[in-house]
Amino acid sequence: MKFFFPIWKKEARRMKLLHNQMLLLGVVALVLLLARVVHLLTVLVSLSIPETKQLSRSKVSQSLRDEIGYTLDLKPSLIPHKEAGEGLFLSGEADVGTVIAIYPGVIYSPAYYRYIPGYPRVDAQNPYLITRYDGTVINALPWGSGGESREVWDGLTVPEIRSNVQSVEKGQDRVWRMLSKPLEGTRVGSIGDVLERRNPLALAHFANHPAKGMDPNVMICPYDFPLTEKDMRTFIPNVSFGNHEEVNMRRFGSFWFKSSAKNSVSDVPVLKTLVLVATRALCNEEVLLNYRLSNTKRRPAWYSPVDEEEDRRRWS
Repeated sequence: MKFFFPIWKKEARRMKLLHNQMLLLGVVALVLLLARVVHLLTVLVSLSIPETKQLSRSKVSQSLRDEIGYTLDLKPSLIPHKEAGEGLFLSGEADVGTVIAIYPGVIYSPAYYRYIPGYPRVDAQNPYLITRYDGTVINALPWGSGGESREVWDGLTVPEIRSNVQSVEKGQDRVWRMLSKPLEGTRVGSIGDVLERRNPLALAHFANHPAKGMDPNVMICPYDFPLTEKDMRTFIPNVSFGNHEEVNMRRFGSFWFKSSAKNSVSDVPVLKTLVLVATRALCNEEVLLNYRLSNTKRRPAWYSPVDEEEDRRRWS
C-alpha cells in the first residue's frame, strides 16, 4: 500500500507555489532542525574512528529519541486492509511543522527516466517511487528499511525489475513504448557515497494513506540538500543517478527533451529530496500521508479519498 506520485501540469504549478510559501514560512526552522538531527546522529554513531564499536540501529534510534523527543519505527499498519502491510510509526512527540522523515533512495532527473527499472511502466512492480513537482523521481526500493552500518551505497542492492508490457499493451501502450524505449546499463559512472544506513528518519516511503474516517497528519515538502555541507552528506539517504551530472531538460506533455536553456541559476550542487512535515502535533501514532490518487483512473480497493476536490484539482 505504497504509491507512485507523479505530478503534472496545473498541479506542478500549485505544488511549486505551495513549496515557495512553505519556504517563506519555515525554511529556517527546517534547516536548523535537519542540521540538529545530523549533528546528533554524528555524535551518536561515533564512527569517525574505524576501531570504535558500532552502535546497533535500535540503539541509534533510541538515542535519537532521547535527544530530540521522537524517532520512527516500522510496525504492522493500523489501516484495516490486508494490503496495508507495514506502517510508519512515530515513537515520542513532535510539534506541528517538524520534519518527521526523509524519503530515501536513488534520485533520477528527467534526463535519466529511461534508466528507472521497469521503464516506462515503472510503477507496475515498484510501489516505492515518488516524484517532486519539478519532475525529479526518487526510487526508495533499493534502500529498503536501511541497514546496520555506515557503508558505500550506490543503489544497486536490488536487482532490476523489468516490466512485461508486451503481454498487456494495446494501442496507446504500444505508442508509448515506441517513443519511450528503455535504456539498459549501469549507474552511468556513479560510484556511490558513504551513507549512514542506520538513519532512523530515512523511512518516509513506509507512510501509508489514511483509511476512511482518518485524516493525514503529514505532508510532503521538497527540499534541496546542499552538497557543500560535507558533514551532513553521510546522513542524507540518497544518491543521484548520473553522478550529479546536470542535463538541461524541457517537458512537452508527458515527454522530456534536452534543452539548451538553463533550468537553474544556482552553481551549488544539491540533492533534490523530499521530507515529510507534521501538519499537527503528533504523539506515539502512525504517520499518514494523503496519496491524492487520480479520480479519473481505477483506484485500489484500499484507497479512500481524503478530499475528492483536492484530488480533482491535482489531476485536472
